[in-house]
Amino acid sequence: MRRSTILVFGILMGAAASFAVTQPWDMSGSANAAGNADTYRQLNLFGDVFERVKADYVEEPEDAELVESAINGMLAALDPHSSYMSPKNYRDMQVQTRGEFGGLGIEVTMEDGLVKVVTPIDDTPAARAGIQAGDLITHLDGEAVLGLTLAEAVEKMRGRVNTPIELTVRRGSAEEPLVITVVRDIIQIRAVRSNAEDDVGYIRITQFNEQTFENLKTAIEDLEDDIPAEELKGFVIDLRNNPGGLLDQAIAVSDSFLDRGEIVSTRGRTAEESQRYNARSGDLIKGKPVIVLINGGSASASEIVAGALQDHRRATVLGTRSFGKGSVQTIIPLGSNGALRLTTARYFTPSGRSIQATGIDPDIIVEQDVPEELKGATTSKGEASLRGHLESEAGEEQGGSSAYVPPEKEDDKQLIYALELMRGVKVNSLFPPDPEASVPN
Repeated sequence: MRRSTILVFGILMGAAASFAVTQPWDMSGSANAAGNADTYRQLNLFGDVFERVKADYVEEPEDAELVESAINGMLAALDPHSSYMSPKNYRDMQVQTRGEFGGLGIEVTMEDGLVKVVTPIDDTPAARAGIQAGDLITHLDGEAVLGLTLAEAVEKMRGRVNTPIELTVRRGSAEEPLVITVVRDIIQIRAVRSNAEDDVGYIRITQFNEQTFENLKTAIEDLEDDIPAEELKGFVIDLRNNPGGLLDQAIAVSDSFLDRGEIVSTRGRTAEESQRYNARSGDLIKGKPVIVLINGGSASASEIVAGALQDHRRATVLGTRSFGKGSVQTIIPLGSNGALRLTTARYFTPSGRSIQATGIDPDIIVEQDVPEELKGATTSKGEASLRGHLESEAGEEQGGSSAYVPPEKEDDKQLIYALELMRGVKVNSLFPPDPEASVPN
């Protein structure tokens, strides 16, 4: 049985790394017998309720739905991140984690019951077919979108590679709709984006899927080609609003900037469920300075990276307090019945900090200027606000912070601060009363 470890808040991103095998409790003699007897009594109670519902409920229920709901109820009582995945949900999770799937290549949302194209992704079937940002998709293969949920519409647009789908599109003020045929292809999710900000390399990591580390290596190589070595001041790693993902990818990304020492440790109920992960020799950027950006939307795997680089004084962490998800989920396949997503451990930064329900406090706090109409709507309440969350082992729990990132770079106060700090500008004069800080060498 292949088990996988993920660290993610919200939508499940997937599974890849092998992880711990759950061990049975060590019970013996009369304690074992008493425990088994009590368990059997509880299971008999469940069976009695199940049979009574089947026999007497006002409408005949589906057995499979009753059992799945009972399982979900049991897991929901543990913590917010443990859950059961049906076979379909498990397959979807694996697709998202691989970072590629058969589809069209568009980012979409819902508007007035129709699918609205936020943007076509560069060099994908949708972009090549002429789909444009702002297009409203009204029909999929002649079937009206109105009445479908966004998830249902997305499911219809995905499919086998090299199969066509006909989109009916309403564009701008045009009176007649457009009918555009798009042939599905492999769509690769870009977990890493980068660009040269004059003499600073900017790298944005949006999630930790199976492609993240390789994408990061490519981004570093490209930036080192674009910026002459004698001019390159350092790198800004943007983890804002990154919800997490795969544990092994968080470790690999951290290792990219470390030459030695512990990256993260995980501690479960038994010794077999506890692990320690260390950096290997070799720093991909050869000691260049690093600034890491975080905010209230930076969770889980993002917090592992920020915490490791902060504890080793390898990076200056800048922004606002992170989300505070310090638990590890293991994906346990259940054969043809889907999979179990179970919280099996807490993780700890190299200095022994648990950030569960507390988050990571940046070295330099820089708040964004949030538009009046968005104030309050962009604040993440953090792990501590989730009902049934694992309690903090580090003292007082704290809520999240602002998760707002301006759409225009020139309005992005956190990024501007990081770039100027990297260049050695007296940034406290730009944004008083923020404290002076130095970039580690």
